[in-house]
Amino acid sequence: MNITNIQEILNWRYTTKAFDASKKISATAVEHIENLLQMSPSSINSQPWHFIIASTNEGKKRLAKGAEGFFSFNAPKILDASHVVLFCAKTEIDDVYLQHVTNKEDDDGRFAKEEFKIQNFGAKQLFTNIHKYDLKDAQHWLEKQVYLNIGNFLLGVAALGIDAVPMEGIDVKALDEEFGLREKGFTALVMVGLGYRSADDFNAKLPKSRLSKAETISSI
Repeated sequence: MNITNIQEILNWRYTTKAFDASKKISATAVEHIENLLQMSPSSINSQPWHFIIASTNEGKKRLAKGAEGFFSFNAPKILDASHVVLFCAKTEIDDVYLQHVTNKEDDDGRFAKEEFKIQNFGAKQLFTNIHKYDLKDAQHWLEKQVYLNIGNFLLGVAALGIDAVPMEGIDVKALDEEFGLREKGFTALVMVGLGYRSADDFNAKLPKSRLSKAETISSI
């Protein structure tokens, strides 16, 4: 396995404020993008997400309905991007879904014995119920898993040489209605525009700024 210089990737990527609308992501790169979305880690392998990927003008216009009015500042980042991904979170998680995930794991050969499958399903129920009934933060917990995916995704697309901009400034209700998400058990969460930076993007020319390691990291 070739190890790419991770520091170079971290220094290269940034929040892209303007895309070159004439540059498009290749079909091969799109396949890698889909793999990034699919293969992200999640607590108990819950995978409580769905993704809508828009690449056509019509599709991006539909996503841009979430960037009207107060959020209009994000519309160009959607319409000029090559591709846009809408990250959606499940609105609830139940035993039927947990069994569905466990069965898929079984089909993929993760359990050497039936008893391991039963134990794994019990563990999924245990941790899910902790968030449902004890911590009472089940929805927030599910959204945390989607944010794990987003973090993995932003680094992954940068490794592919693709620019990205995550956008929380969107009208999630409008997007839920546009795509009938709530009826399907999901809700919109974050949008990520993908493509290639414009020569006019002011943010590309600014130095990165992070708090020092001395302030943010403690070694014991």
